[in-house]
Amino acid sequence: MMDIRQLKYFIAIAEERQITAAAKKLNMTQPPLSQQLGLMESELGVKLVSREGKYLELTEAGKALYENALKISELMEESSAQVKEIGGGMKGKLLVGVNTLSYHKLSGVLREFQKLYPDVTYKIQQNESGQLCKLLRERSIELAIVRLPVDLRDFSILHFKPEKFYFLTSETEEIYSERISYSEIKDFPLMIPSTEGLGLYSRILEQFSKRHLEANIICECSDIVSLLELVSSGFGSTIVPESILKVHRGHGIKAFEIDDDSFIATSGLVWLKDRYLSKASRNFIDLLKKRA
Repeated sequence: MMDIRQLKYFIAIAEERQITAAAKKLNMTQPPLSQQLGLMESELGVKLVSREGKYLELTEAGKALYENALKISELMEESSAQVKEIGGGMKGKLLVGVNTLSYHKLSGVLREFQKLYPDVTYKIQQNESGQLCKLLRERSIELAIVRLPVDLRDFSILHFKPEKFYFLTSETEEIYSERISYSEIKDFPLMIPSTEGLGLYSRILEQFSKRHLEANIICECSDIVSLLELVSSGFGSTIVPESILKVHRGHGIKAFEIDDDSFIATSGLVWLKDRYLSKASRNFIDLLKKRA
């Protein structure tokens, strides 16, 4: 019967595709690893790998074993973390992803969480919402703050308060109203934030198309800091959720509420359904529920 140690050996072999490289990754010598591979194949009665030139390729049996070995290894790690949390204090690492157009209250929430749980460490990744969902499925992160809509079939969600959209221009533009319409915005050179997935890009374009208007799009930009610097320089204008203003005030820009109360930005905290969450993640969710 194979044990978890052998499964870890096989995962390394499958991922490195060379016994030498896998042995180096495992901090062991090549002969014992080759011997372990031979024992696994003998015990199972099938070939797990075949040699193709310099590299090893997984057989169909090898692919099946690799997929299941990953699941078993992940389950063992989760079980170990769970047992340690039950037996010890509140420590661990908070693994959280944040959308590129980030949640403006995050720094305050993290500071409050740090005061409550000073022994917790953090890993924060910034990316597009679709990519963050992929990282959640891969278990690279446990929580993600995403812009909606995203496919939520695999996830639980804590919704945040909806936000209005604002039209931003440089301070040199002469606009004398606090609100602005799409028919007025179409005359400005427009830069659109984010171009991937069902993000702001498609939603903004939709507002113009359903009014039979054509936006004068001159630029697509996924980095919010660069986008606001371009606005400040007079290169173009943009449309962003209200939270962006609260994070990035003082960029030399003017902000105008868009004359459309139905156009709102929605976001939330998501995590995988029916999967183990670390105590750090569960406590972070509880804190956000109090503040949402």
